[in-house]
Order: sequence, then C-alpha cells, then structure tokens
Amino acid sequence: MIATNETLEDLGWKAPFSAHVSDEEAAACRPVRVMAVHRGKIDVAGAGSRHSIVPYIAGAGPQDDHPTVGDWLLIDADTLQAVRVLPRINLFTRRAPGDPRKSQMIAANIDTLFIVASCNLDFSVARLERYLVLAREVDVHPVVVLTKTDLTDAADGFAAAARAIEPGLLVETVNGRDPASVARLAAWCGRGDTVALLGSSGVGKSTLVNSLRGSDSIATQAIRAGDDTGRHTTTVREMHRLPLGGWLLDTPGMRELQLSDAAAGISEVFDDFLLVAQQCRFSDCAHEREPGCAVRAAIGDGTLTASRFDRWRKLAAEDRVETVRRAARRSR
Repeated sequence: MIATNETLEDLGWKAPFSAHVSDEEAAACRPVRVMAVHRGKIDVAGAGSRHSIVPYIAGAGPQDDHPTVGDWLLIDADTLQAVRVLPRINLFTRRAPGDPRKSQMIAANIDTLFIVASCNLDFSVARLERYLVLAREVDVHPVVVLTKTDLTDAADGFAAAARAIEPGLLVETVNGRDPASVARLAAWCGRGDTVALLGSSGVGKSTLVNSLRGSDSIATQAIRAGDDTGRHTTTVREMHRLPLGGWLLDTPGMRELQLSDAAAGISEVFDDFLLVAQQCRFSDCAHEREPGCAVRAAIGDGTLTASRFDRWRKLAAEDRVETVRRAARRSR
C-alpha cells in the first residue's frame, strides 16, 4: 500500500456515487477507483492510499458486475476485498475480439472522450463516425483531436473533414510532441475530470499522453512508412494523472470498433439523414428506388452525400444485426 494525499474528489468522486452507498456500507467499506487493469489484479486508489487487489467479487454474475478501469468499487475496510461495483455514470463496451457472442468493457465513468486521429493516410471519416456514435450512445462529450500536424501542410483540410461530420463538433489540431500545442486540451482536464482516449494504433495517443503529463514514460513507436498505419503501443488500460488535476485514460488501439445497441447514437450522429427521411412519401422507405424518396432527392441535389449515406446504412445494419444477436444471447 502506498500513502498519497489524494482525496476522493481528486480521483473524480461525484454526488451520484455517494447516493448509491448505504449508511451500513459507508461504515464497513471504503470507496476506491480502478486506476489500471492487469491480468489477475487491478490497481485502485482511494482517499490517502493506493494498492493492488484481486478483482474477484463474490457472487458477481454478469460480466458488467466485474470492475473495469474508471470504475468505483466498495472494498471491505479490513480485508480490502472487493465488495461491489458502484452503478456507473457510463460504460464503454465493444464486441469482444474473436468471440462475437461476448462484449468487452473498455472504460467507465468518463467525462470527456478525446477521439484521436492523425493527419496522414490513416485518417478516416468513417472511423471517426464510429467513435462519435459510441460517445453519443453513452452521452459522453466528444472532442476530436487531430495529431501529427507537424508532418503535414494540410492540417486545415483534415480538420474541415472532421467538422463536416456534424454541426458543432469540437475539433482540435495539435502537434502531440509540443506541450504548448497540446495545452489547448487542458480545458477538459481539470481537477477530478476524467478524459478517455480512443483511436487507432499509431495515431499518437501515447505521445499525446506524454505531452499532457509532461513526461515521456509512456513508450511510443514509429508508424509504418508504407501506409501511415501504426503499431500497438499501449497494452494496459490505465489512468494517468495530469498536472491540472484531471485524469487521462489511455486504451489499447482499436482499429475495428464494433457497435452494439447503438441506435440512439447513430440517430444523433446522422440526424441530418433522419430529418430528411421524414419527408419521404412512404414511412417505410428504404431509400432505394421508391418514388418520392426525399433522401435520394437530397443526394441528387448535393444536400446530402452518397458516401455518408452508405456509411449511415452500414452502421445501422451492423447495429441491427448486433441487437438481434444480443437478444438471442439474453433469451438463451
């Protein structure tokens, strides 16, 4: 156990968590936050101390009952055994790699999501849309952070492409190696604030973490010269303390983010298509060859784009398939 001078508020404790702790639990247990997840153990921090514990919770059933990084736990004050996970403000999940029947928890209790992309050949509007859908689905504030501006003369063009995804989307362009450039992100990193980073391998998340922390302790790797794609650097989901008192949560690179029960998030990110679709002659219009299709008309006159329409339909179809799969798993 390591002694610290951190308070619960420093760690991100908020009123909603207090509301879920009974008087009996307050007397017998201590709240701690999951700071890192390793194989077989988790690092936790509470008021005045940090230590590692086994994440086993007696009687836990579904996977969501087990802790993930960012979670708040109650642990027994005497034995330090995990008792239960407190209800989450939000939870990021994805379909488990290699097993579509299971979901994988990514992080919990996030205030702001930095969606990180790089100003090079690996930039993808479709991938940004997927991350935005995830953020909107769990009601977390997204900020698109475009890195590697020092390697291009066309950063403004990348930023314009990102801002075109939806009105009012916050987009910041930074040189991840320059602390002065990264400093503009500090507005979301105040005391007790938790920011998560999502993005593909090689977009510069670890470099960004190092600059925000004022440290080079996180390993970084060069991108491949052939296609500007990167290699995985981060292998552990972990929260990093920032100079202004906030917390930065770095996650392993996720090149393919699978959506799950994300209809609300898709509707919010693609609300321009949904608004136009309300003007279609038929309420069940598939936007193919039906007469009076307002969506096709809008694509024809340039109000909407065919490429964005295709991405909307692909995400919606993917979500429908995954929703059916989840329903089947629940019924079994």
